[in-house]
Amino acid sequence: MSLKEKLDPNRIPRHIAIIMDGNGRWAKQRGKLRVFGHENGVKAVRATIEAASKLGVQYLTLYAFSTENWQRPKYEVDALMHLLIRSLHRELANLHENNIRLHAIGDLDSLPKEAAKGMQDAIRKTAQNTGLNLVLALSYSARWELAQAIKNIAAAISKGELEPGNIDEHTVAAHLTTRQIPDPDLLIRTSGEMRISNFLLWQIAYTELFFTPTLWPDFNEETLCEAIYEYQHRERRFGMTSEQIGSENHTEL
Repeated sequence: MSLKEKLDPNRIPRHIAIIMDGNGRWAKQRGKLRVFGHENGVKAVRATIEAASKLGVQYLTLYAFSTENWQRPKYEVDALMHLLIRSLHRELANLHENNIRLHAIGDLDSLPKEAAKGMQDAIRKTAQNTGLNLVLALSYSARWELAQAIKNIAAAISKGELEPGNIDEHTVAAHLTTRQIPDPDLLIRTSGEMRISNFLLWQIAYTELFFTPTLWPDFNEETLCEAIYEYQHRERRFGMTSEQIGSENHTEL
């Protein structure tokens, strides 16, 4: 029996977030430039989107480009932006075919004009799709997002629209770029690195973490199912005790 067949279809994570890491190392192992790894990483993106959609995942967030990535060599950044534009054009039909709706979070104004336009066009053209919600994190970092939220909250206070004493965690969440997206149930990081890298720091407060040594271009449906299988065998307590969780489940039954 395959891992996919072992999955409980009633306990598929609603929202999976992925830190796609290892493209450069994958290319280096093959004596190629880093760009070669990024190009092959697109194949893994396509396979993961299709697998998540078939499994019934409702939201899939991919960390595609961080604000820190702008510091990489210019040739690599330019290649990544070109790859983004090309992929948006090539994958739009595939998104429609699979009923996938595209979203984007991050400092989209910092993207090259052609990339930003291509992203907005794809978002608009898939807006009526009702299947998997694909969220691309572009020029994104959690610290940037939180700083923007603080600025917006401060502006609301200065306009008299918000009282400081009324600020709570719901206020903060309502000013994040993910305000209309549920928090991730499962966060996957590839390549064996065990850090969060400034990704969705607020949203992953109670997210289950899964680290795999698989380099991103080698990530596929089987690896995704492995992560979900482990997720389904964990107990999510959200600050409560095992006994409380058991009691709640019993009550629901």
